[in-house]
Amino acid sequence: MTPMIRHISTRLLAAAALTASILVFQSRPTEADPGNPFDVLLGTWRGSGQIQLSQGKSQRLKCNAYYTGGGSTLGMAIRCQSESSNVEIRSKLSQSGGRITGTWEERTFNAQGNASGQAANGRMTLAISGAVTGSMLVSYSASRQSVSISTQNIALKSVSIDLTRS
Repeated sequence: MTPMIRHISTRLLAAAALTASILVFQSRPTEADPGNPFDVLLGTWRGSGQIQLSQGKSQRLKCNAYYTGGGSTLGMAIRCQSESSNVEIRSKLSQSGGRITGTWEERTFNAQGNASGQAANGRMTLAISGAVTGSMLVSYSASRQSVSISTQNIALKSVSIDLTRS
């Protein structure tokens, strides 16, 4: 093999190795599968929002949210504080084929119920039933989320929160 052919062969081999390593790196799974809302939501989030009470009172909130689990299960804890009230929402959810089921509770207002709904295209929609009825909508991306909750049968009427990953 002549030195020129050996040099070209070495360069081709190096280029092929570089291309292969780029393809392998790009095809590696990411930490949060964008198709799985539970994985996208995992971690700690912070933000602010607003609470609406049955007396028509509205107050600003500062909130922290924590999501644990992943895959087919999600534990949710959202804690918010305002001037005169706290909101503490907890959920344990399971998903299968985009359908979500589980439990939902708001500890400050002593309300609990079952949650069911679906997740698709960056949105998780839940209906809450039981001692409290209402709905919860979570719109999410890898770095931001928006949570909207409305309830009936308790003094808490609605909560709206915008969160970013911390």
